[in-house]
Amino acid sequence: MLGATICLKAAVLEPPQTPPRSPGIQRSGEQIYRTACVACHGPDGKGNPRSQVGFDTPLPDFTDCSFATPEAEADWFAIVHNGGPVRAFDRRMPAFGDALADDEIRRVVGYIRGLCGDRRWPPGDLNLPRALVTEKAYPENEALFVANASRSGGASVTTSVIYERRLGARSQWELVLPVALQQQSDGGSWTQGLGDVAAAFKHVLYHDAARGSIVSLGSELVFPTGRQSTGAGSGTFVVEPFAAVGQAVGGSSFVQAHAGIELPADTGKASREAFLRLAGGRTFFEGGFNREWSPMLELIAARPLTSGAAMEWDVVPQLQVSLSRRHHVLVNAGVQIPIANREGRGRTFHAYLLWDWFDGGFFTGW
Repeated sequence: MLGATICLKAAVLEPPQTPPRSPGIQRSGEQIYRTACVACHGPDGKGNPRSQVGFDTPLPDFTDCSFATPEAEADWFAIVHNGGPVRAFDRRMPAFGDALADDEIRRVVGYIRGLCGDRRWPPGDLNLPRALVTEKAYPENEALFVANASRSGGASVTTSVIYERRLGARSQWELVLPVALQQQSDGGSWTQGLGDVAAAFKHVLYHDAARGSIVSLGSELVFPTGRQSTGAGSGTFVVEPFAAVGQAVGGSSFVQAHAGIELPADTGKASREAFLRLAGGRTFFEGGFNREWSPMLELIAARPLTSGAAMEWDVVPQLQVSLSRRHHVLVNAGVQIPIANREGRGRTFHAYLLWDWFDGGFFTGW
């Protein structure tokens, strides 16, 4: 997490010491920072020069909103409490768990994150776990390898590479490159080829850290690059405007919603369809600060906008797990199960490997 090492004190090999607390006096986050953090991070939070701190490890700039906002408070708390190695950062960041009470760590973390003066940036506490189907509202810097497998209408396997890049404080663009492997419906030969490439954009309209809410609008454009005759593509351009909402509930639970409409350029090749996707779950931390486990359940509804079309309902139980100590490489897997209008529709297996490349290289942070 935190895309650079945080060092709160130059004397890193000794247990950090802070002035004794006076009975009945609660120190502010700024006061704690001035006594425990300023030696390395400087009075302005931009980091003292190498000549002053005595080591070459780069120090972060807490006033840089692109650094200070993307991660949740839990990740900052873990590093301050247990030191840099808990997230595979430099040991020069010492553990303050014995020197500061938990509420003091939260106050100093709040002060540090407040050094980003631009309130347009959504805080990382609204960066909820990514579900398999439901679009999240938070803008990200991520790369994913996605696999979907189904036996409906002939076996098929689609693998996709998804690249997401943040644009400024509130926006994100996305590119999806799928490769489809399709078996003929009679159980015969397999065909392989490029699927329908897609590009998307989304923008955060509203966020409120105190309420735990975030709302985004976006749109996706699907290009007819896949062969319709083999089932690898729709054969027409499709525009998909959508809205995405995220809501944190309590300390570690969450719900998300994603609704939109698919509008093909040629309705003779693909039908117009409205959809609603809901996801809910809870994140558990192994050992308090280590591996994250996020069981989730999605409810998927879709209805073609043609006369007499029936609503399709599916559920998708799944489990996301962090693999790296930095929590920037994660895996998620689950099964989409039809529960209404099931004729001709079977189960679909979904999985992804996610790399939050902004937090470091794929092979770093383990």
